[in-house]
Formats: sequence, C-alpha cells, structure tokens
Amino acid sequence: MPLDRRSFLVAAGTTAAAAGVLLAGDIAVASPLKVRAGKLTVAAGETWEVSETTRLATLVVEDGGIVTAASGHSVTLTVDGVELGQKLLSTGGDVTRIQPGTYRGDVVLTVTDQNLVAWQTLTFPFRQALYVDATGVVAAKSVAAAIHGGRVTGAGARNLDIRSRGEAFNAVYVKDGSYQLQNPWISLRTNGRSDFVGYGCALTATGAGARLVVDGARIDNSGVMRTGVVIDGGSTIVVKNSHIATHDGELPSDYVSTVDLVVMEDAPWMLGIKGNARTTVLLGEKSTVGYVASRLSAESWGVLSTDTGSGCRMGVINCDVQVPVDGYGAYAIGSAVETFLGTRFRVGTYAAIIRGGTVVFGDSTRAAVKALDTSLGLGLTGPERRALDERHCVVESDRFGILWHGEGDVTIAGRTRFHTTEAAFLDKGQRVGITIDGSQGAKVSAANGVLVQVMDDDDPGPVLVDGNLVNAGVYTDPTGDPEKVDSWDLTTVQAADAVASFTDVTLAGDCYNGFRGGAVSGPFAVAAKNMSVSLKRAKLAGAITSTTARHTKATITAADYRLLGVVTNTPSAAVNNGTIVTLADHSTWTVTGTCHLTSLTFDATSRIRAAAGSLTMTVDGATVAAVAGTTYTGAIVLTIG
Repeated sequence: MPLDRRSFLVAAGTTAAAAGVLLAGDIAVASPLKVRAGKLTVAAGETWEVSETTRLATLVVEDGGIVTAASGHSVTLTVDGVELGQKLLSTGGDVTRIQPGTYRGDVVLTVTDQNLVAWQTLTFPFRQALYVDATGVVAAKSVAAAIHGGRVTGAGARNLDIRSRGEAFNAVYVKDGSYQLQNPWISLRTNGRSDFVGYGCALTATGAGARLVVDGARIDNSGVMRTGVVIDGGSTIVVKNSHIATHDGELPSDYVSTVDLVVMEDAPWMLGIKGNARTTVLLGEKSTVGYVASRLSAESWGVLSTDTGSGCRMGVINCDVQVPVDGYGAYAIGSAVETFLGTRFRVGTYAAIIRGGTVVFGDSTRAAVKALDTSLGLGLTGPERRALDERHCVVESDRFGILWHGEGDVTIAGRTRFHTTEAAFLDKGQRVGITIDGSQGAKVSAANGVLVQVMDDDDPGPVLVDGNLVNAGVYTDPTGDPEKVDSWDLTTVQAADAVASFTDVTLAGDCYNGFRGGAVSGPFAVAAKNMSVSLKRAKLAGAITSTTARHTKATITAADYRLLGVVTNTPSAAVNNGTIVTLADHSTWTVTGTCHLTSLTFDATSRIRAAAGSLTMTVDGATVAAVAGTTYTGAIVLTIG
C-alpha cells in the first residue's frame, strides 16, 4: 500500500496525540519538561531525553541545553519537513547534536533506531530520511518527517523531496535490499563528514545484495563531504536521466588537511587539486555503478571517484561530466575498470587519475551499450537503450589528460576527441599502458605540444606532526646528476615501464621520458623506467626522446600545488630512462627536434624523416645510415640539419 507522508509518520512508530498538545497531530510529547501552547524549552543545564517521536509548535534549546535520545536510538529535528539543527560535536568526530536555538513551525523530533556504521576507529550513527533493507522500507530507522511530499512503497518511492540544513544527515540509505527512486529531489546543505562510508550523503547503497535504481533525480548538495552518491560493500546503483551536483563547503576552522582516511575531509593538494566535496564515490569489494544520460558535476576535487576497495566497475553512458577548477572527472584505483561511452568531460585539471585501475573511452554504439549493460548488469530495457543517441566521448581539459600516480591503463578508441592544454598523458614514474586506437577516427591533441610526459613522482607525501599525518610535505627538485643503475637494461621494455601504442592514428606532439631515478628513497621511489612508443599504421610528428626534466620552481609547497607535474624538458642522453621506438605497418615518424633514444626499430614499410632539412643518426657516437628492417640499440641521437 502506498504511504503518503502523514501515514508514513504513523508507520514509523508514532502514537496518538498526547493530552495538552495544542497541535492537531498524531505525534506525542514524551518528556519530563512542560509543554505550554505547543512550546517546549530545554534550559541551560537540562537534558531532554526524547523517548518517542514528538511534535511541537516551538522548540527552544538554550545554551547548555541538551536534546538526546535513549541508548540505541537517534533523534532528528525537522521543521516544516526540513532536517536542521544538528551539528558535529568535534572536527574529525562522528556524533552530532541539536544546536541551541529557537525552532518554530511544524517542529518534529523523530526518534529512530540507530543505524551504526563502523569505519576504522569510528562508528557513525547514521540518520536518514529513508532506510531500506532486504525486507523493504524500515520505518523504525526512517525519519519520515524529513520526506517533504512524495509517495513511498516497499519497493520504491516517487517524487520524494528531501532537504537537510543540518550536518551529516543522509537522504536515502539502502542496505542489502532492492529499491527504486523515481524523480527524487534532494538538497543537502552544510557539512557531511565522511564519503568513505557516505556519512552525510544523498544516496548510499551498501551490501552485496543491495541494488538501487534511480531515474530522474535532481540532487544538489553544498558542504564539506556532501557527496551525491556512495556505492559500497558490493552493492549496485544505476542512475538514469539525472542531474547530480556538489559544491564545496567551509572546512571546520580547526581542520588540518590530511590523508588519514579516518579524519580526511579535503582533496590532497599533492595531486595538484583542491576541494572538499566529491560528487560520487565507488567503494568496497566488487561494487558496481552505472550512470546513463545524466549530468554529473563538482565544484572541485572530483566527480566520479573510486576509493578504498578493489574490483569495482563503473559504466558511464552519454553523460556530461564537469568540474571547472582544480579537479578530475574520474579516478580509478584498486583494479577498478571504468568505461565511458559517449560521455563528455569538461575538467579543470585531469580527465582521469589512475592508481591501479583501467579507464576506457569509446562510442555509445548500440552494440557497445548493450555489451556494457550486460556485463555490469545495469538492467536497461530495450527501449531505454534504443532511446540513447550514438555519441562519441569528448574530453576538454584546461590542464592535463590522464595522471598516473599508480600503475594502470587507458584506452582511447571510437571517435573520441581528447584535447588538453598541458600534457595529454602525465606519468609520474608508474607502470603505464597507453593505447590510442584511431581506426574509427579517435583524435588526441595537447595545446602545449606534449603527448606523453614521463617524470619522477613529485608527490612529497604527508608528514607526521604530533603523531598525525598532515599534508605539509615539501617537494624539492633533486640537484646534480642522477646515479646510474648499472643493472638496468635501457634497450628493452621492462614490466614496469611506460608503454604507449598508437594505431591507425595521426598525432602531433612530443613524447618525453624525463624520469630521473637512481639512488632514490621514499614510499614512491623507483630506480629506473623506460618509455616505449610504438606506431602501427600511424603517423607522428614530434620528438620522442629521453630528457632531463626540471620543475618550473625548485621547491613546491601547498601554496604552489598547481606547479606539480609542470616541468621543462631538455633532450639528453638516457641515464635510467631509456626511450624505445618501434614503427611498423606503414608508419611514419616526422622528427621535429633532437631525440635521444636507446632502441629504434622500423620495418621496411615505415619511414623516419625530418620535419625540415636532413636527418642524421648516430649510434654510440658513430654516424650510421638508418636502414629499414633494422633494430638499433645504444646511445642513439637523431638530429636535424
């Protein structure tokens, strides 16, 4: 039977109106304090333990007054259907309390059974407008008074309007159950607390049996950690035809930026970004999410993130992804596979960051959509799939394309248009696989002329201050020559190298291996790394070379975070940074400047030529003629005369 808001309040465990309550309602006042004309005051030094859901006309909480619930329960204040008044008791804490003030209107204090969610050393007492488990809607854990209109049934809800102006309140929480939301409107303001569990999130699903399907949602959140969607614990969420936006909030005055996940509430500047509210976060073991024909945006930090899990899967079809400044479109970690079909990215810093994941850009053809739908179990109907236009991916980045601060792979295929202002592919010393398949017309370009930049990791990491991990590290460019790793083979591709494969595509730009390596130490240290660039039925005009890379500022602190990843390159003989080039199947490399290689192979159908003038090649200091079908190794230098 469908429940409207009034009947849902009754279903939530409320009682008949108590004597002396002047409001005509179905919610009792249960309190040792006196109610006069529908008004109750909690004076300084008093504690009101709300034993059952209560309705008032006015609630006054004086400084020093405490409103609480009995053990095993939570209390939530709403006024005229809007949750408000709650505030976290401490920065980095997990408990909220109703703040002093005067609250007038349809004042409801809803008592619910606790929904305790453990996260590392903390246990968060979630409060949510709607709680769903395998049995359906759980009225005893749902704050029905925070649902401002709409219809709720055991299987789904339509046209919900949920608004929060207090801290760390959730809209919809699904654990181990299946549920559908049609056209929900969710607006959460002020701060959340942790998007690693979704404390203060609009939509949260957790548990291997959980499945939440959302169609036509409008979610607009503002505040620290006020995430739009959190998918955890092997659950699945499918979002269709929706608009989800998050906006940064004001961090607590005593918050110190950290990568300690227990208390972390902002983006680590060491990634070259800022912000404190991600739009969506995919977590846990083998969780799955699909976004279809939706607009997803963040003010900064990131839009489509994965974190603290493994084996997660993300499918994004015909969506618009936007983060205007200091942020990324997607983040792939922990063997996550993220597939983007017909999706448009407009990003301030990175299209994607990879740390142990795989990212694929392609077209939303009928076949590709059906295959992704099937593999992820999104459950799109035939009419839904047919209604999707066939689109190609478009990436427009004001800075970089893909950043690696962990290993991973990217594939750019279909008719993807991938354009960046700075380096298209920025590898900070990681095992990287770059595949550009231009057989359907994919194009990649960088305004600064750098296609691939390999360099040392310039993440200074956090530092310990009084036993706490604080983001106060300082990066300093090394000086002097790197110490050569004598055992390193500069002429062959190693398992942990940066490998770029360009097939059936025409490209213009440089590929730089500015990796330094040597006798290095630290959590991200790597001693040596080669870069391999292979062309197959492809054309490339640019330099491919080992370089000496230097930052534009020798010392970089948090104030200079946008200088991370920005280096100049001087073509130089390889030390620990071999450059390996292979041309096959009618490929052409047009050399635009001096190049230092350690291995060069080109077959009889391919050629190497100078952009202007003549091309000279030396191997170990001796001039040699470049003969097709030959592999050259050693200190190879190509110069234009």
